[in-house]
Amino acid sequence: MQEVKLSDGIITLSPLRLDDAEAHLAGEDEPLVRWLSGGPGTREGVEAYIRHCREQWETAGSLCAFGIRVGADEVLPGTIDLRFAAEGLAPSQVNVAYGLYPSWRGCGLATRAVLLVSRHAAAEGGKEAVIRVEPRNTASAAVARRAGFIPGKHTHVEGGTRLDWCIQDLRSDGQWRPRWP
Repeated sequence: MQEVKLSDGIITLSPLRLDDAEAHLAGEDEPLVRWLSGGPGTREGVEAYIRHCREQWETAGSLCAFGIRVGADEVLPGTIDLRFAAEGLAPSQVNVAYGLYPSWRGCGLATRAVLLVSRHAAAEGGKEAVIRVEPRNTASAAVARRAGFIPGKHTHVEGGTRLDWCIQDLRSDGQWRPRWP
């Protein structure tokens, strides 16, 4: 497997590893479950998901799941992923989803991670990055705004939950450049 590492000098993104399971479970809280995973994780479930993510990397699948890492010891404050194929997306759109553990929120790390994965998505052929967020998830919407995403359409998922789309054109000026916070 090709080891992808993206860095801005503050954070580094690299594929999730099995040894990330413990940090993920320790950091999981009610907002992370509500907005991202949909249910509390178990060691078996998290490890199975990480193995799936590794398989996606190995087979050049449509999912690129990264651990967000800080410091020389690569502490894991959260995760971010790109999905190059997902329900409701056009073929050139890439879904971006992220979550940080409680003690790392409010430090600008999610915005930095979104900017880095957007650059990666552009390099992999994505034309538009999409962040879909429930209106009540104001922290996630704020990350999208800080990363330069603009409001898009609104959709509803099964059960009637509204999702606001935030869009970033990855082809701006013919050469996408991140807007640092």
